[in-house]
Amino acid sequence: MLPAERGRLRRFIVLEGVDGAGTTTQLKALGAALSAAGEPHWISAEPTGRPEGALIRRILGGELEAAPATVAYLFAADRCEHLYGSGGIVERLGRGEAVVCDRYILSSLAYQGATCGIELPLYLNDRFPLPSLLIYFDVDPRQSMSRIDGRERREIYELLPFQERVRAAYEEALARFEGGPMRILRVDAGLPAAEVGRAVLAAVGEELGLDLAAGSRE
Repeated sequence: MLPAERGRLRRFIVLEGVDGAGTTTQLKALGAALSAAGEPHWISAEPTGRPEGALIRRILGGELEAAPATVAYLFAADRCEHLYGSGGIVERLGRGEAVVCDRYILSSLAYQGATCGIELPLYLNDRFPLPSLLIYFDVDPRQSMSRIDGRERREIYELLPFQERVRAAYEEALARFEGGPMRILRVDAGLPAAEVGRAVLAAVGEELGLDLAAGSRE
């Protein structure tokens, strides 16, 4: 199935980028802005807090070992539950909430594509619906890694050579979806967080028909 033929979920927004790109920081700020605007919403992330996601986090944290292909399958299973399970993305969109997620399909294409090759993650994620808006946080991995140098615990992927491969894999993945039904916005995540935040709020506000800077509906 070609990307242009996939389903698209309205009011589903995804943030993507290498580790340390700032997606988590902007996710929190975006949640606060949506709350201030009185917009029903759900802020989420992958891996999720579900059992599948908890297992993935143990692997990423170095507690458990798993083959790269196994990790790709686990991400797909976690994503399937995240989408279609009780209280998941599809259910929340169906009751009128906007959904903003830190990481989704492109993370698998980039990270698992860099570990086990692109064919398996493409196959596993082929029929998952696309978000209506994807915001890609583009940053030099040298800068993003400098942001997480002070963390007490590092995940297995948080190494500069690997992040450089992931950034290249993101570019290849983004190219696959150009011209498709998913709107893609690239932001320069090397800029100060406040400047990045303004770009994110403007894009999400446009997508949802909100003036998020003022916290009110347009």
